[in-house]
Amino acid sequence: MEMKDAGHALRAPSRLHAFNRYEIKYLVDQSVVPALREDFARRLDEDEYSGYGGYAVESVYYDTPALRFYWEKIEGLRFRRKLRVRHYGDGARLTDETPVFVEIKQRVNRVTQKRRIRVPYNLARRLCDKREMIPHDVSQRGFVEEVLGLVGTLDLRPVATTGYQREAFKGRDADVGLRVTMDHRVRGRDRDFELGAAATNRFTIAPNLAVLEVKANERVPYWMTDLTARHGLQVVRISKYCQSIEAHGLAPRSVFHVPEEL
Repeated sequence: MEMKDAGHALRAPSRLHAFNRYEIKYLVDQSVVPALREDFARRLDEDEYSGYGGYAVESVYYDTPALRFYWEKIEGLRFRRKLRVRHYGDGARLTDETPVFVEIKQRVNRVTQKRRIRVPYNLARRLCDKREMIPHDVSQRGFVEEVLGLVGTLDLRPVATTGYQREAFKGRDADVGLRVTMDHRVRGRDRDFELGAAATNRFTIAPNLAVLEVKANERVPYWMTDLTARHGLQVVRISKYCQSIEAHGLAPRSVFHVPEEL
């Protein structure tokens, strides 16, 4: 799958790659994962990109020198956002021409909105790191200008990466629009911000835990609520980006972190 306060000015989402969803997250012990997979198989289809063992996801997150986006998440602001460049697949095969996604993910009250464009990696770096206008389709102009406004006005720069192995499932029949992901071996780094770099990562969530995310367009089906309750899962407020920030000493550590001796 190779596939400011101006910074807070809302723009219309791009029609091409725009998602509005409700998201619920759980932390799952790896011992529960096989049973969850069996239950999902009864109601969900495997994502076409998932395959056996899932696929790799790596993201570079941008923030201000004072970590504005991080603190907005921690403080639970009703409107908040973050900018990232994301790659799906084997990072060792990534080149300047590999397609990646430049994404703005934002929260408006309880709804998560994700807008993104798919561009070659070298253009993503020109846009987000060099703050240059890049070639784009006319339908993407508003989004590209928004990214330029964010990185320029707020002085954004790469501050952390996240990486993990993702299993993905999608709803069928009445549950079309439902998406469920399980992210394993969540890790990150606070330097060497090239995607696919042969750099040292550290676990930012204990490796015996997976992050389960349930994403629905309107509401989470009752059967999913019952399923998570049956497995004793509790809803958590957790951000993989925030975990990476905290794991590297850029902000206070949360209770979900790996003990220092691991």
